[in-house]
Amino acid sequence: MRLHVVLFCVYLRSMPASPQDDAKSLYRSPQIPDEAFFAETFDSGPLDRKWVVSKAIKEGEEDVFKYDGEWALEEPANSVLAGNRGLVLKSPGRHHGIAAYLRTPYYFNDKPLILQYEVLFQNGIDCGGAYIKLLSDSSQLRLSYFNDATPYSIMFGPDKCGSIYKVHFIICDIDPLMAVRQERHARQPDVDLTEYFTDRKPHIYSLYLHPDHSYEIFIDQSLISKGNLLEDMDPPLGPPSEILDPNDKKPEDWDDRPHIPDPMATKPLDWDENAPALIPDPSVQRPPGWLEEELPLIPDPEAQRPYDWDDEMDGEWEAPQIPNPACLQAVGCGPWSPPLISNPAYKGKWNPPMVKNPGYQPVQLHPVAAVGLELWSVTGGVLFDNILLCDDLEVARRWTKDTWGQRQTPGIVERLLMATDKRPWLWGVYVFTVGLPIILFISFMWPDKRFGPPHMDYYYKKTDEPQPDVSQHPEGPSSLWAYGAGSPAGPRRRENRRAQKKSDLEFKIFRK
Repeated sequence: MRLHVVLFCVYLRSMPASPQDDAKSLYRSPQIPDEAFFAETFDSGPLDRKWVVSKAIKEGEEDVFKYDGEWALEEPANSVLAGNRGLVLKSPGRHHGIAAYLRTPYYFNDKPLILQYEVLFQNGIDCGGAYIKLLSDSSQLRLSYFNDATPYSIMFGPDKCGSIYKVHFIICDIDPLMAVRQERHARQPDVDLTEYFTDRKPHIYSLYLHPDHSYEIFIDQSLISKGNLLEDMDPPLGPPSEILDPNDKKPEDWDDRPHIPDPMATKPLDWDENAPALIPDPSVQRPPGWLEEELPLIPDPEAQRPYDWDDEMDGEWEAPQIPNPACLQAVGCGPWSPPLISNPAYKGKWNPPMVKNPGYQPVQLHPVAAVGLELWSVTGGVLFDNILLCDDLEVARRWTKDTWGQRQTPGIVERLLMATDKRPWLWGVYVFTVGLPIILFISFMWPDKRFGPPHMDYYYKKTDEPQPDVSQHPEGPSSLWAYGAGSPAGPRRRENRRAQKKSDLEFKIFRK
């Protein structure tokens, strides 16, 4: 038994911490889902096959704002999955721009938007961003001229400058009156984001934008922030509250109210706006022994007026209050009133119910045509991987499992089973080191139990209590069928056994 345990422990000690450590070739490049608007693993093919590197130059500052940062497809230095390459921002202190078109433009309608990707700060991060932009669909969109002024609909991802760590979620929409773009920022998460920037491990960032205007932000599949576009954006997503152009006039038919009082609703006749919310409980009576004429607090009879008290300056002197001694043993003192309960007739101030405002004009986000990275960073080596844009939560779940899930360390049982894929002979090791000791343990430690019907002759053993002879049974020979389970062969076998025991004894005497 100890030998099996030692062998099993030695084998576990020799196993890698994860199946990826055992052989880097275990990495499996995920299949690109057909339902996705965009999906990229960077595992195969040259960079220029799909992605367009920006060569834009900002006007007036050619030497400073030139997009000449280098991009490369590389495996991270501490990668445990061979072939798992990513897109790396190579040039510190330079502007980088790269983008790729979607399969088909994404329109914001009645389906969710799901954007997720992985980021690894291989060299840490001093100051710089690692966010993604969803570029707006337009006939003027040219990826080779992609820069910070290129219109986008959503910007999402981590950013750090100084000691401030952020995860941006910015919506850029067009004002329907002024036809100018306006950025709306989501509030920052309340959790500490420092570890995601400093631990030099890959992290997956996910944005879920739902048709009901709610959004959720995840890091490593943990919810860090959620809110609503109509309430939690700065400024909120909706009709503008002020006109930017002082020379423009608001149209007479423009209505900013999403809901208005229902003009068809009338106040019910039994509606009493003056009814209190709480009333005395009529079913409660004053407890017996309640001293209603006594006060809970009385002036201290032993208190004396201070010698330097001045009524003109200090006011009229009053003795301090002390608990009434008469109330110490009583149920209660002072005026009694029943406790308050909810007033069944209370309805509060009446307001007409709200209905949809026919004059409301919501702001629509512009369709998305491309995915782009437009970044500047003091520190190089920022790696991007496994970008996905889709409108199906199940597709995103499978993509996360096939990409991010490969890096997660499985449990010991899962590791043992996964190891048999390339080493089928390990099943023999498992049976010898685990299965056999279990069988032996059960065999030796299982309580002594008897199997089979008690009336059968094999039920009894030599160590059992003596059993009556068949001929001495109270019911006589007619009970043979009961002992033989329907056949007289049972007692006959017992007689043969006694005869065999006798012959064995004679054989031993003969040998002596």
